[in-house]
Amino acid sequence: MLLTTSVGSFPKPDYLAKARTQFSRGEITEEELHALEKKATAEVIKFQEEIGIDILVHGEMERGDMTTYFAERLEGFGVSGLVRSYGNRYYRKPVVLGEVKRKAPMTVETFKFAQSLTSKPVKGMLTGPYTMTDWSFNEYYPTRRDTALSLAQVIHQEVADLEKAGAKYIQIDEPALSTRPEEIDLAIEAMAIVTKGITAKTISHICYGDFSKIYPRLLDLPVDQLDLEFANSNFANLELFRNPKFTKEIAVGVVDVHSHIIETKEQVKANIKKALEVFPLEKVYIDPDCGLKTRSVEEAQAKLKVMVEAVREVKQELGIK
Repeated sequence: MLLTTSVGSFPKPDYLAKARTQFSRGEITEEELHALEKKATAEVIKFQEEIGIDILVHGEMERGDMTTYFAERLEGFGVSGLVRSYGNRYYRKPVVLGEVKRKAPMTVETFKFAQSLTSKPVKGMLTGPYTMTDWSFNEYYPTRRDTALSLAQVIHQEVADLEKAGAKYIQIDEPALSTRPEEIDLAIEAMAIVTKGITAKTISHICYGDFSKIYPRLLDLPVDQLDLEFANSNFANLELFRNPKFTKEIAVGVVDVHSHIIETKEQVKANIKKALEVFPLEKVYIDPDCGLKTRSVEEAQAKLKVMVEAVREVKQELGIK
């Protein structure tokens, strides 16, 4: 109980950020870049093992953006120029130009490499069909529904391959869902295609939106676990989940990934205890609010360390081994 995990991305070390720039300029080969991505992935896995996280992530060292990465590997996509996502963050927005097809597995080899480094479970990590649709331009399909359901078919293929490769936890992120509550039915329809027949534990991460507009319909999203941010909003959404009762497993964000400030152990313990007032202990996982790539390596590590230490003390206080 109270297993610890992370949402997905970790900050890239300086040597990898430099290498990505060098690769974009043609100064190093793809093989040289991949070797450094593997080095950084191994460091992420080692760090999580050292501090005692239960369910690991590979850190997404090979990804620049959660939509463009997949668009570049799918048939039917092009990529536009830079578009602002939030703050001073920009991404190259994908463009659907033709029928979307998967040319080859997109994440399986990276998952297998990361899993080979540890005996603990490593999550398979994907971006969901609704978010891929919402964060792309569409110049091919007649409707957003057509786009989302076509993407759901290819993402299902990837989920099935991750399961065959041994993934026990597969996370399909849908951060766009909370920003367009009027389309939650479409997101549910698409996710049903993605997870159909999958026996691995499925998770969806959603963050930074008005959950009151999608709850309790959110419980119909066909995944085993929802991973939601709470710390950034000082748990303002928590009361929402008392009634109707939250029925799925939940991963609770207890540290704020948008703040440079490192929470104290007592603050994180208090956050965990707030969550346990609403969610059943046996259904609660603990993690940060969102991916950690916007923090420095030192900040990300410090936040995860204090999170694990806080969980350890709460478990001791509750008599959980």
